[in-house]
This record gives sequence, structure tokens and C-alpha cells, in this order.
Amino acid sequence: MNKHTLILNDFVIESHVKNALNEDIGFGDITTDSIVSKDKTTKAFLNTREDGIFCGVKLFRKVFEVLDKNIKIEFCFNDGDAIKKGDTVAKIEGNTNALLKGERTALNYIQKLSGISTHTNKYVEKIKEYKAKVVDTRKNTPGFRLFEKYAILQGGGSIHRFNLSDCVMIKDNHIKYAGSITKAVELVKSQISHTHKIEVECDTIKQVIEALNAKVNIIMLDNMEISDIEKSVKLINDNAIIEVSGKVTLENIEKIAKTNVDIISTSSLINKAHTLDLGLDF
Repeated sequence: MNKHTLILNDFVIESHVKNALNEDIGFGDITTDSIVSKDKTTKAFLNTREDGIFCGVKLFRKVFEVLDKNIKIEFCFNDGDAIKKGDTVAKIEGNTNALLKGERTALNYIQKLSGISTHTNKYVEKIKEYKAKVVDTRKNTPGFRLFEKYAILQGGGSIHRFNLSDCVMIKDNHIKYAGSITKAVELVKSQISHTHKIEVECDTIKQVIEALNAKVNIIMLDNMEISDIEKSVKLINDNAIIEVSGKVTLENIEKIAKTNVDIISTSSLINKAHTLDLGLDF
């Protein structure tokens, strides 16, 4: 999936933004309403205080559109663009009351998403010479999954399952319940559509061999040492897609990619990303 294939539906964005504004504004912004006249207008500039990958155009714009449909916003960069410390990312002009009320919510969206895109891009750049793709996981913030996965794509990464209905992933607890990988695969094959792929999480070489014999589509090598990953790659021999997950860091991702695996998935793209420092200057 490339960065243009996950579309942020306007209805979904507006619903999310309205809930966010209701949460933040509550019964009214008592500070702004007390100080700023309702007919006052202002120019403001969205500036970045550090380098990164920008993300969140639609969400930022929607915050202010909800508060005042007449606010004008001119973006100097698009989602996925690299921005440098000191860059003006957008120019905003409109009702001062609305700008002040929406400032924090709008910044929260773009700071978080730009942070994820920026952090993802660091992983992508580390292994750009290898065939492996950098992929996220389902360790998302509840209610924010669509936007986090969108940010992953803007940073140059790829996404794993969007939700549990996308494909079968047989994990250690499934295997324990079924009794074996073989039995678990038999059970899912009897229930699922022919269009669904089957992935199995393997902790040992023995499990890799069993998954291969069960003819699964994807084998995840979970928390394996590099030596065991190398052995597994030779065993699998292109008979399944190979994914590595667990304890992936910026420091070791290149070593993993060198083993010739297809996918490297990590929750760090989201969980270890810091918010990018952007500010709205009046």
C-alpha cells in the first residue's frame, strides 16, 4: 500500500474533529470569550521548530472550518513533504475567536501525526537499500487508528492489518488453544474465505517448519535472534512471505533487513514517536 491509497474520508474527519472540539471547548472558552471581540480578525502562521515529515493537512483545516467556515488557510507543504526548522508550513487568516479556540486541537492533530510520519521515515531510510518493508502493527491509539496508519504511509512506511477482519493471524495464544499450529491452520481454513491470507507467529525454528508444512501464506518470526532469522529464511526459501517482529529498533533494523526478509513490523513507529514541534504564531 502506498501513501496515497488510504483515503481520509471527510465525514470521518469532521465527526472526529467535532468530538475533539467538544471535549476541549466544553461549555465555552471563558478566556477567549472574555477578552476577544467576536468580529476581530487575525493573521497567523503555522511554523515548524524542527525538521520532520509534515502530516495532517485535512485535520488541521477541518478544525477551523468547523469553528468558522470563512477562515482562509494556505498550506505551503503537503502531507508527506519534508519540512525544515524555521519553515512556514501554512498561513491562516480569519476570525480571532475561532483561531484561538481551535489552536490547540489543530496543533494536537498535526504534531502527533507529523511525529509519527517523521519517526517512520527514520526507519524507512535505514533500510532503503534492502527489499524489506517497514510496517506498523495494531498497537494503535483507540479511536485514532485511521489517522495513525495514514501518518505511517506519509512517512514512507506500509501498514499491516487494518483490523482483525483483514487476514488471519495465528498467534501464540491461538496455538495454545488449538493445540498446535497444524490444528489452528486446519480450523481457520475450514471457516474463512479463499481470499484471506493466513499468517502464523513463530517463536522457534520448529514452529517455522510446522508452519511451512501447513502451507501458510506468511510466517512471522517473533522475537528471534539474527542467527535464527537467517536459518528461518533459508528454510522458508521463498515458500512464504517472511515477516520479522519484536524488539525492532533503529539500531538493529538494518541487521534484520540484511537477512533478506520481506517485512519488518514494529509498534515503535507509533509508540516511540514524539510529537513534532510546530506552533501557531499570531
